[in-house]
Amino acid sequence: MRNAPTILHLDMDAFYAQAEQASKPSLRGKAVVVGGLGPRGVVATASYEARTFGVHSAMPMAQARRLAPNAAYLVPRFGFYRSISDQVMALLRALSPLVEPLSLDEAFVDLEAGGTAWDGESALLAGIRLRADIRAVTGLTGSVGLASCKMLAKIASEQAKPDGLVLIEPGTERALLGPMPVRTLPGVGPATGDHLRRAGITTVDEIAEAGEDELVRMVGKAHGHALYAMALARDDRPVVAERETKSVSVEDTYDLDIHDRVRVGLEVRRLADRCVRRLRESGLSGRTIVLKVRRYDFSTLTRSETLRGPTDDPGVVREAAARLLDSVDTTGGVRLLGVGVSGLADFTQEDLFAQAAEERADLSEEEVPDEPVGEEPVPAEHRWRPGHDVRHAELGHGWVQGSGLGRVTVRFETPESEPGRVRTFRVDDPELAVAEPLPLVRRTPEEGDSAAEEAAEKAAGKAAERFVAGEGTPDQTESLQRVKGV
Repeated sequence: MRNAPTILHLDMDAFYAQAEQASKPSLRGKAVVVGGLGPRGVVATASYEARTFGVHSAMPMAQARRLAPNAAYLVPRFGFYRSISDQVMALLRALSPLVEPLSLDEAFVDLEAGGTAWDGESALLAGIRLRADIRAVTGLTGSVGLASCKMLAKIASEQAKPDGLVLIEPGTERALLGPMPVRTLPGVGPATGDHLRRAGITTVDEIAEAGEDELVRMVGKAHGHALYAMALARDDRPVVAERETKSVSVEDTYDLDIHDRVRVGLEVRRLADRCVRRLRESGLSGRTIVLKVRRYDFSTLTRSETLRGPTDDPGVVREAAARLLDSVDTTGGVRLLGVGVSGLADFTQEDLFAQAAEERADLSEEEVPDEPVGEEPVPAEHRWRPGHDVRHAELGHGWVQGSGLGRVTVRFETPESEPGRVRTFRVDDPELAVAEPLPLVRRTPEEGDSAAEEAAEKAAGKAAERFVAGEGTPDQTESLQRVKGV
């Protein structure tokens, strides 16, 4: 534990949904749900407007539609989100060499390691400046937590949501954590929470009062020791700049069970190619090929095969995955398939046992279809995914609101325009084409740097005044320095 709140945790606010609202003026301030839209789809992210109806991440999409029937339901654009994430992570790395990304929209930063902060006031200024920079560069908002350790920094960012900043002063951690529910602590999920509740433990203070021995008896040695340490606000984990990738994998869940064995084989081949593409993008290779099959009855089988040496050859991975599939009974239907590679390395070795008869060519984007391979041709309207970008030869840039019955409905607008008009076209209209996303913030480098600096300096000045004066909102404890919407 440190004696200064120099660990920062950033969590972008409802990231996917916020990015969609920013790129689509007609959706700003409205309920937006991003995720798989098929019968078995799940919610990836819901906007705060959608959350008021009870919609949340990991909820079945069918349930979300019942709770919020008038929300906008969109298919994720992961390439778009990744490009925004790259901008945000670049801002974090400008603060410190020790940045630990947890996902596209979340990361820890060790401000002390970068010389950016050394006490509470400098940490607060760094946090406020970061939020201003993120807004200037991406147009989006993120919530920041500052504390003396990773656990408390993450709790602080949760307290700050949405679009805020919370700083936990060293020495006040126990008083802050004590009355909080046990689910506040990392790793305490529904099952552990229910187990503790049945034992009469509902707050963090009660975890500490139960004692380490009792917790070990209740939840096991490893979890019991960890729970007790967290309840006492002890967390010595460092911010780790690089996490070693242990595996690369891809998987697809199908709206309807696949019964045709030939179709299953084609899907496995396609997944193997996608997996190799990810390997190559990361500059990696691997020795162990893993096949995952979830059958119609939800039973999940995994099979693996270890090669003599690491490879990134698509033919080798395809063959290994096909051999693994031969050992799996798919009678009755398959609802999910996945292919992964583990035992990763940053070099390749020719696989002496590859049984490919044809000459292997390098994998290219054109060789790997994005749409699932099926027995029937993919309907034309499947090209038009709700929320994805299109361009019309005459009307310009827009996004798909929906498609079906041979028609596609498009709203024509851009991140910088007013809410646009809606038009409907035939799905095979030659003037309509798939397009790349537009940037959320358009600016020249000179204008961007100037705007970011001006916004950050203004916000930092206000934050410094609040911090020094000890101002805060009445509903927060005195241990929290909170700045909202700067």
